[in-house]
Amino acid sequence: MTFQGKHLIAGDWVGSDETFSSQPVTGAPIAVSKGTSAQVDAAAEAAEAAFPAYAATTREERAAFLEAIADEIDARGDALTEIGTAETGLPAGRLEGERGRTTGQLRLFAAHIRDGAYLDRRHDEALPDRAPLPRPDLRMLQRPIGPVAVFGASNFPLAFSTAGGDTASALAAGCPVVVKGHEAHPGTAEIVAEAIHAAIEATGMPAGTFSMIHGGSHEVGGALVRHPLIKAVGFTGSLRGGKALYDLCAQRPEPIPFFGELGSINPMFLLPAAMSARAEEMAKGWAGSLTMGAGQFCTNPGALVLIEGAETEAFLAAAKEALEATAPQTMLTEGIADAYRAGAKTLSSQSGVQEVMTSSCDQRNAAPYLLRTTGSAWMENETLGHEVFGPLGIAIVVRDEDEMLAVAKSFAGQLTATLMMDEGDTALGQRLLPVLERMAGRVLANGFPTGVEVCDAMVHGGPYPASTNFGATSVGTMAIRRFLRPVCYQNLPEALLPQDLK
Repeated sequence: MTFQGKHLIAGDWVGSDETFSSQPVTGAPIAVSKGTSAQVDAAAEAAEAAFPAYAATTREERAAFLEAIADEIDARGDALTEIGTAETGLPAGRLEGERGRTTGQLRLFAAHIRDGAYLDRRHDEALPDRAPLPRPDLRMLQRPIGPVAVFGASNFPLAFSTAGGDTASALAAGCPVVVKGHEAHPGTAEIVAEAIHAAIEATGMPAGTFSMIHGGSHEVGGALVRHPLIKAVGFTGSLRGGKALYDLCAQRPEPIPFFGELGSINPMFLLPAAMSARAEEMAKGWAGSLTMGAGQFCTNPGALVLIEGAETEAFLAAAKEALEATAPQTMLTEGIADAYRAGAKTLSSQSGVQEVMTSSCDQRNAAPYLLRTTGSAWMENETLGHEVFGPLGIAIVVRDEDEMLAVAKSFAGQLTATLMMDEGDTALGQRLLPVLERMAGRVLANGFPTGVEVCDAMVHGGPYPASTNFGATSVGTMAIRRFLRPVCYQNLPEALLPQDLK
């Protein structure tokens, strides 16, 4: 395949004076144009110019556009798999499944906006004869907020990147999008951008409805979130990077919402009756979830909470055996692999931490780690709760149910929290649930958090630091709410009302 290594700005492929080199697992690197502040400005200006026309499109027109993007991505499926595996080291089957998720959520949002319920239309009819004061005619509708910036994610080159959930939901809402492509997979980003551009031309959408700018430095991200024409940001990435961008959004003359997914260790609470019945079975399942995709999932179950006893020792022994049988896996980037090794070393060296299983990782490979600590050591050391992005798990062994509850209360915000329980655990589950539902956006029973269903009921978000907005989700149809705002129309004549209120 031949790549331009250029930015797509309002329908034009634009290069830069400086380039950076991609770092594929296999194959030749790509020379990629570095993004600049001037290109961010051009993309934002084009998005703002496109906004009035794009926001005025009908729901049917936008739905057809989303479906056209999905069709164009599917038409490039083989090329996406080829470059995606080379750039990320992810297996072909994983990328093909992720492509299906990407096109599926585009089509899901098409169906969602056709239905129209998301508009939350309300009408309080005028009461001219009401005493002591008449009531005007009041109608309310959700309207798009304006151009949206989206940051591609390292761990999902399709489903959370160029045409991923943030882009799909913003376009569905009626908002033009400017994407900052992730440096880990620029070739993949270019092919998807081509697909969106083809859909824009096929459906007659304004050229500025979508632009994609490669990174290569921190300049692009900072310029994008500071640009006065950008009205919201969608981000999936590290706590450190996301917090820096979040602060920039808050410090603008006009602060804007930053919808960032920043990190989670997704604790699992293994309750006594379930442990007595199936400790070894759960251990094998947990090991598989922990190591899936080299642990590079935001829902990776990195923390276990268990009550001390023979069942816990059996669980840890079975988990160790399963992890030892797992071969090293290629990580998405060399930087992620380096950070994984450093994080494992930091946690292993903490007071009160024992190594149940250690690994030898080199270059871009990752092998699993299993650590162990006590409930009291966990609650005394905030460092133990920091996310290590990769297949590292820490078992928190508590004395009894009361200490399990205390440990549950000590967790920071999470994307998920899980109860592994049987009928005999109901009373303890009832004590834990009020804590877990305050902690996480999704509470599971007897399952593993890896694997996020794209549907109406899904919540993929949680209290900080899991995400920066506890009331939002980045997966599922509710994600569209992030890029809408309510507008009330008082006594407006029929000719001026938005089409969806007539």
